[in-house]
Amino acid sequence: MARQLCFTMAQWMQMKQLIPYLAPQILNQLYTPSFPLDVRCYLANWIEEQRWEDFEPEKVDQESQAVSLLDQIISCLQSLAGQNPNVVERMRLQHISKNMEQYAYYRAGVGKLRPIQCRTHPCCRTNPGLSIFRSQPLQLVLTVRDVLRKERELLSRASTQIPAIAHFSQDPMAVAPTTRDVDLLVLKVLDIQNCRQQIHQLQEELNWERQNYESMQGPLQPTQTNGMDPSMSEVTKLQTNINQHEYNGQVIAKKRIQLLQEAVTSLEKCQSHLISRIKAWSSLMVDKQPPQVIKTQSKFSTTVRYLLGDKVAPGKPVLIKAQIITEAQARNLRQLGTVPSENVGELINNTAILEHTSSKSTCATFRNMSIKKIKRADRKGSESVTEEKFALFFTTEISITGCDTPYRIQMISVPVVVIVHGSQDNNALATIIWDCAFAEPMCVTLNSKFMSDVGTERCFDSYNQHFLAQKIFDKPDIAGDYSNMLVSWAQFNKEMLPGRPFTFWQWFDGVIELTKRHLKSYWSDGLIFGFIGKQHLHLILKDRPNGTFLLRFSDSEIGGITIAYVAPSENLPKNDVFRRYYT
Repeated sequence: MARQLCFTMAQWMQMKQLIPYLAPQILNQLYTPSFPLDVRCYLANWIEEQRWEDFEPEKVDQESQAVSLLDQIISCLQSLAGQNPNVVERMRLQHISKNMEQYAYYRAGVGKLRPIQCRTHPCCRTNPGLSIFRSQPLQLVLTVRDVLRKERELLSRASTQIPAIAHFSQDPMAVAPTTRDVDLLVLKVLDIQNCRQQIHQLQEELNWERQNYESMQGPLQPTQTNGMDPSMSEVTKLQTNINQHEYNGQVIAKKRIQLLQEAVTSLEKCQSHLISRIKAWSSLMVDKQPPQVIKTQSKFSTTVRYLLGDKVAPGKPVLIKAQIITEAQARNLRQLGTVPSENVGELINNTAILEHTSSKSTCATFRNMSIKKIKRADRKGSESVTEEKFALFFTTEISITGCDTPYRIQMISVPVVVIVHGSQDNNALATIIWDCAFAEPMCVTLNSKFMSDVGTERCFDSYNQHFLAQKIFDKPDIAGDYSNMLVSWAQFNKEMLPGRPFTFWQWFDGVIELTKRHLKSYWSDGLIFGFIGKQHLHLILKDRPNGTFLLRFSDSEIGGITIAYVAPSENLPKNDVFRRYYT
């Protein structure tokens, strides 16, 4: 399933590097007049924070949410226009916001929205997409959702077709300034060497001229040109040459001093960029990640490692501090380098000293850390606290041998969900898996999760995968093809399965717990079919002899096992069928 990964480089940052490689017709198909490239660029962060995948075209009750998103787009564009100092960009933003503002709606009763029909406004005549959104509010949301999906598809293909695009984490513009500074420094050094050679050559010529002058005139005297005898013209010429050489030597010496000063400046810039790149290359890393579901007041540990430990200047111990930050703060830190200022939680034992270990690494271990309290963001609609993500932010100032100025280094952990009760653990884990694991198809991720937690080498076969698709899409037809269908967050762990008091993920997690605790060997030996629907099992057991049975995971209960069997009569009790197997 294509799902945006949180706490990673923003999708738009990757697209900016890919766009130069795309053909114009592809860009025109991707960013249409109804959703122009400008809106995607200016509102990139906001767009990628919304849950577009939760919207479905047949759900009319989501129109109010769609209108709310439209209002937010207009508000963001108007705010950006007011803050932009560039006149051209400001006018462009104002033009876009005015066009978007034509998606006007008025309330016609509680919970109902009706579009204002407009057939005369210029933007409606020139931009058909606007009138479509006006009459169909959800079309805007679906358009944005489709654009994001197409972007992910392009990025996926580009990572294998364009090697340079595969490493999106490194911004080419971050390398260019350093390269230019190094080139400038090299040129300065070459100029200094050239000046040195010129001074050396002038000194040799000056020594030669002085020797000739002294041989003709005696020891060198101050120059007097007035009333000189014509017989002394050769002496005068030598003295003029000497004066010119001295003057040229002084000019070149001054130039050399200036070049030396410029070279020192360039060297300092190169050093500064080098340190910045060391920071950007994550010289600080989280060696042992914190648990991704953390209960308040519960103790946990985490370890960070400094990769340039042998370069740390001796002296005062380096103290690393940890704080908890929100998903939005983590995004701003990654994209803009903005250090979080607002404190959203209180951490206990949140400092550790960077120490050299016996394994020759330099680490700081946070022991017995815990979250005393957490500040929640305002939730929208039916959002749960278990859908809110945080991260641990590690930071310190460090001095490197050979550098006078200490440098700030920082790193964030994997995303974590903070809960206050053990009953929230299941839904919190669903959030983590949804946002971090679904870079691959869902069936692959579910299979990996099942095998890892159960501790088995037996993977899902095609029948198991087909059944899971039937269950999550509520499609009982055994002949259906679900390989290219996309799963929404609502289907995964928001909406209850039809006729059941639990979600798909809650059911699947219950199957994992059951198998891990009681049925690991039976599953590993292939004695449990497990994931199979009723239609399929009827086909398998058809024409089988009486007493044949099959074990599958219960549809109606979390963490249950069901026995499907062949009996001589449909009304024969199960105990009578299996009586001979009892001991």
